[in-house]
Amino acid sequence: MAAPRNDNVKEKILDAATGLLDTQTFADISLAEIAAAAGVSKGTLYYYYKNKTDILFDLTNRYLDRQWDELIAWTENKDKDTSVHRLVKYVVERNTASAGMRLHLIHAAMLGDEALRAKLIDRYAAFERLIAEKIAERTDVVSADYLTQLILLASDGMIVQEALRNDNFDAAAFVRQSEAYLRVLRPADRI
Repeated sequence: MAAPRNDNVKEKILDAATGLLDTQTFADISLAEIAAAAGVSKGTLYYYYKNKTDILFDLTNRYLDRQWDELIAWTENKDKDTSVHRLVKYVVERNTASAGMRLHLIHAAMLGDEALRAKLIDRYAAFERLIAEKIAERTDVVSADYLTQLILLASDGMIVQEALRNDNFDAAAFVRQSEAYLRVLRPADRI
């Protein structure tokens, strides 16, 4: 008889896979390594996940769902200053703080995982719509769609520069300067 499903075991497996991604690419990680890191048998791992792609999908969903939920909670918090310049700073800092996972997902998609590529593009578009909606609620001085694309492209570029360990690029200074420039988009500053 199969063991009953236990979400805690799935979380342990996903946490273990995430930890292994700190030092290896997903392609280099075996199911046996994930099972060992999670402290479960290979049979238990196979009960929950038939292959690595299923684990990658759940990692992707968990990662993107957390980002989505955190963005909504932050923008809807009436006790916070969520003006445009702060929203941009929040999105850029959150995107770049989770660079490792994002790079692994992009790498797997670029290597030919078409299902993952389609999922990432779909979720990217959903985030783009959400961010544009939140910007449009805060200003009409600039196109919300344009500013959203600029934010996402800047975030992706920062992730690449940090992955390359480019000492000539100061991410913190870039974020500070961007926030300062974007203060002009506050509705209170309009004539």
